[in-house]
Amino acid sequence: MFFFPIGCLIFVLFILFLPVLFVLGYFHIVTLGFEKLGISPQITLFLLLAILIGSAVNIPLGRKKLIYVEETRFFGLWRVPKIEARGVAINLGGALIPVLLSFYFLYLIWQKGFSLQPVLIATILMTIVSKILSRVIAGRGVVLAALIPPVFAALFALILTPGFAAPVAFVSGTLGVLIGADIMNLKKVQKFGGFISIGGAGVFDGIFLVGIVSALLAGF
Repeated sequence: MFFFPIGCLIFVLFILFLPVLFVLGYFHIVTLGFEKLGISPQITLFLLLAILIGSAVNIPLGRKKLIYVEETRFFGLWRVPKIEARGVAINLGGALIPVLLSFYFLYLIWQKGFSLQPVLIATILMTIVSKILSRVIAGRGVVLAALIPPVFAALFALILTPGFAAPVAFVSGTLGVLIGADIMNLKKVQKFGGFISIGGAGVFDGIFLVGIVSALLAGF
């Protein structure tokens, strides 16, 4: 008869539950980080869910335009007519909520007597980096690698404002990406047509990671 050692069973269960433990620990650090920024764990959970769910919501800025276009098919041998919606919108989870949080953090920084000049410098640097490293791709809009915003935002914040790096990383990362990647590339994107979303799919991942990294900076 074969007996499975209890120690091996515990080890297997530990390996299986390791990802769960990691997520719980990670979430604890994130909620702790936002709590140090003045946001309770309950509100942190609500904000994370709101940002994720809100990423699917685009609020139109002005009226949509319906344009009659022709789409080429089969190596351009024939054209198919279709109606295409054009316009500009702001993404709820990728732009509106992070911008409101940014203004809240700016208020906290000002209220505690810190100078806003380093925040402005970090935001300008993030705007330049986002503008240079973002790309406009037909059919996809503005694309920016997800790891670029959190890495550069954390780096600039730690160098310029080591005493309150977390809120500065969030503000500069959010505003810098939205201004440099989306708004400054708006005219290029409009040339390709389609419906444009500020803070949408092309840059949402980077903005979401900025929030997570900012919370981690505060947590540590």
